[in-house]
Amino acid sequence: MASLSLFSCNRTPKPVDPASAQAVKVQLDILRDTVESRWSEMVASDDAKMRATRQLLRELTAQPGADRSQLAQLQYANDRLPRRRYTQTSMAESARIDAYDTAQDSLLRVVYALALPNGREPAAPVKLLTDQIQTADSEVVSFRVRYDQAATRFNNYLQLHTAELEQLGGKYSKLQPLPLFTLQN
Repeated sequence: MASLSLFSCNRTPKPVDPASAQAVKVQLDILRDTVESRWSEMVASDDAKMRATRQLLRELTAQPGADRSQLAQLQYANDRLPRRRYTQTSMAESARIDAYDTAQDSLLRVVYALALPNGREPAAPVKLLTDQIQTADSEVVSFRVRYDQAATRFNNYLQLHTAELEQLGGKYSKLQPLPLFTLQN
């Protein structure tokens, strides 16, 4: 009886012709999922950096002698960052990426100056949060490189299999190359 169930479980699916439109669809879906995964990882890291910045600003507000007005302005700027962030589509305009990076870098420069004053050791929670923010900030380039690698593979595959994608029709015939962080000539 056991040998019958093993035999029935070992059926192999019908192989897909690697040159078929169906095979192209499967591979393109895998490449697209990889692009989406890389994008999600990058955005999640950026969101975590903004949450840590929000928490750091709260910590700084609780310190004696804190300039609550300045910290409130910094919190407002931090809260606005997600709305200013580029999307996978809008990043085609490199100025959008530059504007977002400049806004975040300017904010963090001021926050770091307040959190890590010269000649004085910050409180443990302030130091921990600052370290978290700086670590996330140092990973931005790596996330962008990984995204660009996945998007480039997707774009190349898209270009290589235009005829098959036209044959599939629907959303596959309308796919466009994805913008990259790397400036194209």
